[in-house]
Amino acid sequence: MTQEPDNMKLFTYYRSSASYRVRIALNLKGLRAEHIAVNLLKLEQRAPEYAVQNPQQLLPALVTEEGISLTQSLAIMEYLDERYPHKPLLPQEAEDRARVRALAQVIACEIAPLNNLRVRNYLTQSMGLTDEQALMWTRHWIALGFSAVEAMLQQAQTGTYCHGERPTLADCCLAPQVYNAERFGVDMTPYPLIKRIAASCEALQEFLDAHPDNQPDAPGTP
Repeated sequence: MTQEPDNMKLFTYYRSSASYRVRIALNLKGLRAEHIAVNLLKLEQRAPEYAVQNPQQLLPALVTEEGISLTQSLAIMEYLDERYPHKPLLPQEAEDRARVRALAQVIACEIAPLNNLRVRNYLTQSMGLTDEQALMWTRHWIALGFSAVEAMLQQAQTGTYCHGERPTLADCCLAPQVYNAERFGVDMTPYPLIKRIAASCEALQEFLDAHPDNQPDAPGTP
């Protein structure tokens, strides 16, 4: 169940994995924010009025109740966890928190940036790679990163989710990256733990509501 609107605004794009992470986090914490669509394909992120919210001209950006604009998905999710401590996204123990952050950062910092739209556009438009070559690049880096994540998930702390029996910051990052991997045709057979955890996440309404296909700006959405 969500709380009353918190007068927050989330600048988002339906297929942005970083935006997807924050949408999940908001849902898991029962928080609401007005979603403002920024179409990356139409380069709306480069509009001067959006650059005021995010000088990087990337998504997402979250405007707080006080009107402060926050950027970078991991920083936004930790802000939400600190500002609204109910339904925490990080475990209590310091070692456990470090493990969850490490999993989240492998995905958000090491994997996702190498398969985002602006990198793929640079590969094809500036470097002259074919679409197939760019796709091979994307699959290579996702597979390399997922191999590390799969090994990390073999630790005893893994449960139904990345860490224990409730979704954490790590799951907020994992589900969108699995969506990307499937979209780019990555063979998921070598990653049974990732597949199992992603399936557990996708069964939750909070993840379903955040899914790209269920966003108002998704093509074909009424």
